[in-house]
Amino acid sequence: MSDATAVPLDLENTLYLDLKDGRVVIQLLPDLAPKHVERVKTLARQGFYDNTPFHRVIEGFMAQGGDPTGTGTGGSKLGTVPAEFTRTRRFLRGTVGAARAQDPNSADSQFFIMFAPAPSLDGNYTIWGQVVSGMEFVDKIKRGSGGSGMVQNPDRIVHLRVAADVKG
Repeated sequence: MSDATAVPLDLENTLYLDLKDGRVVIQLLPDLAPKHVERVKTLARQGFYDNTPFHRVIEGFMAQGGDPTGTGTGGSKLGTVPAEFTRTRRFLRGTVGAARAQDPNSADSQFFIMFAPAPSLDGNYTIWGQVVSGMEFVDKIKRGSGGSGMVQNPDRIVHLRVAADVKG
């Protein structure tokens, strides 16, 4: 599809994720996960994600962020969001999902962006977005080490904004 025929993004359901290397554009999927999309937009509008680390990054799998503590156990003050699992969409490269603890209804602010497909996640985690441009910048996020993928001196989110709120 050429740029001339591309459907313009709904700016109210688009995020600009600014990283050290450039801007990542994420299309939100409110039809798939309305509660998660609303949570992410609320937190983005509060500036919650700014300067938070990508604390867990596993080569060939995913980059996880959205925890202000950088430990993998932190979140927002808004509480948890119930699971919105789907079997109609799969975890592929560029898919954005809600991170959670063992309890399926424990998602809050943390999210992950897939580097590669992960069929084991399909139907078990909420998908709330898809990278539509800038995946090359996601690919440059500093990787963690060891089995946990925890990152020493991690890369951070510069800004995460709802596109409709960004002027120019």
